[in-house]
Amino acid sequence: MADYTPDPKYASEEQVAYASILDLGWKIGFVLMVIFFGLYVFGVLPSHVSMEQLAQYWVLPADQYLKAVNGPTGWDWVALVHRGDYLNYIGIAILAGITVVCYAKVLPLFLKKGEKVYSAIMIAEILVLVLAASGILGGGAH
Repeated sequence: MADYTPDPKYASEEQVAYASILDLGWKIGFVLMVIFFGLYVFGVLPSHVSMEQLAQYWVLPADQYLKAVNGPTGWDWVALVHRGDYLNYIGIAILAGITVVCYAKVLPLFLKKGEKVYSAIMIAEILVLVLAASGILGGGAH
């Protein structure tokens, strides 16, 4: 990861901190997805749904597909992470969650500068994203 020195003319310290974490996070997530997809495609790990079966199921609506293949919903995919077709979800989860990590990195910088409004926004964003991802509210995570 490159070491960036913020130039106030172009980017604030918070912007550089956010961008640095985002840069590292997308690279890790993308590399893991490529590696794990390769493991799946080349059959290194057993899959939950074989590629031969997948072709017959992928035309189904999502709810019918999940029922037909006994697929997980919400965070239940974690139990199948040892399977090639679900291992790739790790990279996807990293990409989906990197914004929370970026916000958590920026929050102390705003707090240190006494930026109460921006700090409150960061806290609210972190809470909303974590709650949404957790499925506690019964929304999109299920």
